[in-house]
Amino acid sequence: MSNSILTDSIIVKESLRELKNQLSFTKSVNRQYDDRFAVSGAKRGDTINIRKPSRFEVTDGAALNIQDVEDESLPLTLDNHKHVGMAFSNKDLTLSIDEFRERYIKPAVTPLANSVDYIGYSQMYKKVFSSVGVPHASTLPSTLKGFTKAKAKIAGLGGATDPLCAVVDPMVEASLVEGLSGLFQSSNQISKQYEKGEMGMAAGSTFKMSQNVSKHTAGAIAGTPIVKTTITAQGTEALVIDDITGSITGAYRAGDSIQLAGVYAVNPQTKQSTGELAQFVVTADADAVSTEIAALAISPAMYSTGPKQNVDALPVAGAAVTQFGHATSYSGVIAPQNMVFHKDAFALGCADFELPGGMDMAARASDPESGLSISFVRGYDIVNHRMISRLDILFGWACLYPEFACRVVGQPA
Repeated sequence: MSNSILTDSIIVKESLRELKNQLSFTKSVNRQYDDRFAVSGAKRGDTINIRKPSRFEVTDGAALNIQDVEDESLPLTLDNHKHVGMAFSNKDLTLSIDEFRERYIKPAVTPLANSVDYIGYSQMYKKVFSSVGVPHASTLPSTLKGFTKAKAKIAGLGGATDPLCAVVDPMVEASLVEGLSGLFQSSNQISKQYEKGEMGMAAGSTFKMSQNVSKHTAGAIAGTPIVKTTITAQGTEALVIDDITGSITGAYRAGDSIQLAGVYAVNPQTKQSTGELAQFVVTADADAVSTEIAALAISPAMYSTGPKQNVDALPVAGAAVTQFGHATSYSGVIAPQNMVFHKDAFALGCADFELPGGMDMAARASDPESGLSISFVRGYDIVNHRMISRLDILFGWACLYPEFACRVVGQPA
């Protein structure tokens, strides 16, 4: 008995199922799908609103203080349109779905999934201001110290810590599995580490390996940078930096983590100092001109008072500016940006494409539960006299709560 002809609906639904399975980093973040585009379709550059999980404050005393439950949203631009093109014959449509998946769907979806993961990770790590470890290209984390410190860092800043995910570079995974194989999961899972080199649950995090973990190149800073001008304004997001050695292109790079002498982090819930210098992430590349940077853009904005307080004091003129709080410079060092995070730290947003008319096949599949949407179109190529197909996905990324994440950039001292 011959096989049934595969339809566009079957192909796109199977492609969506494969995409969900192939994702790594993306699978562990907040994923949201906007169904407003299900009729007309979305285009690159459209904006959707991503809902931020609600957070409440504790009130003292017997009098009831009712807090309005309003969905806080963050605009997210659908700035990534990725697709994979392929060609297959009508005869291939008579294959079983399992054969078709292995021959066409899986090879097409794998690079799509990697693209979503890679873009998300490379954008999101640069939003995370908390970092632990000593950045080094070859001194990889071989113990759980950095990951337990990352969890503590998140907790100290009032971030959610249950559950947490730790995504690590392949070489870091190899280092950790070899050194800590007996500490991951229960005994019936240990054999999997030796057979497949996989990790599981440890130090309060579910460990995953991803080949898309970004490598960050630190800025080429030199000298003994200091804050030139005392900050007095709440919500400041830029610093004037002085005492840099000469003029330097790329003195700081987006993603560099810095600390300011005398500026300590505050738990946003208790308003108490954590006892550690606050960390800030550089949000845009900055060049030094004649020993100075006129405006070094940083995040988060600094508040020393009020409901948004996150530091115990604003920086004063002459305060030392250091990378990771160390006296020595990590100028130009390249290090993998392993990361511990709660799913609400980041969000992926997807929307539907509008399906074209006059095609041999055209279908889309969306899944509000996973927050993903993918389209499949097949039509006749009159130039080359063949049928051609494409799988497309439209998405964007946003950082919801950067304090819910921490980078582990090397083995802590």
